[in-house]
Amino acid sequence: MFFSFDGIDGVGKTTQMRLFCDTLRARGYDVVSCRDPGSTAVGDAIRDILLRSDEKTSIGRRSEMLLYMAARAQLVDEVIRPALGARRIVVSDRFLLANLVYQGYAGGLDVAAVRQVGAVATDGIRPDCVFLLDMPPDDADRRLNRARDRMEKQGDDYRRRLRDGFLAEAALPDSRIHVIDADRPVEAVQMEIWSIAAALLKPTES
Repeated sequence: MFFSFDGIDGVGKTTQMRLFCDTLRARGYDVVSCRDPGSTAVGDAIRDILLRSDEKTSIGRRSEMLLYMAARAQLVDEVIRPALGARRIVVSDRFLLANLVYQGYAGGLDVAAVRQVGAVATDGIRPDCVFLLDMPPDDADRRLNRARDRMEKQGDDYRRRLRDGFLAEAALPDSRIHVIDADRPVEAVQMEIWSIAAALLKPTES
């Protein structure tokens, strides 16, 4: 089983993913957690280029998209596919949905083209369930009490387009995306996440 978490920055992905993985492990599941981009030597190097480059380093949207895809391809080959093959549960902080939204809907690239490149990068692997943590961008922005990375510095209008893109993808047939209202107490959000996951995990236990 493959789960991923996504949403605009500041919605609480890191906290909710950590709690979810803790619950899975407490219930005896063998869990592999990862982040996209990252979790491999190649992915971590690409992540550094994408998120920590200063304003003097210009990265075009197509280059940006392809760098993310390269990191994801390595993540699939090195981490996700072997874990799924061993019947472990994979939980990823972001996956292909992020590219569709960040470089497609919000960044101006053709979403269908990004999806096609994504099919190559992932070799057809997709999450069984995506938890999309959602809240208004202004509220999420107030939660970011740390230095902003390159992607987080792209402005309010960009963040509004991100949210619209996430919700547009969630509305597509067979999206496997569950929209979770993240503007609630941590415990309430986690309870809803676990309720959704438990229903999916139950058939695999029999």
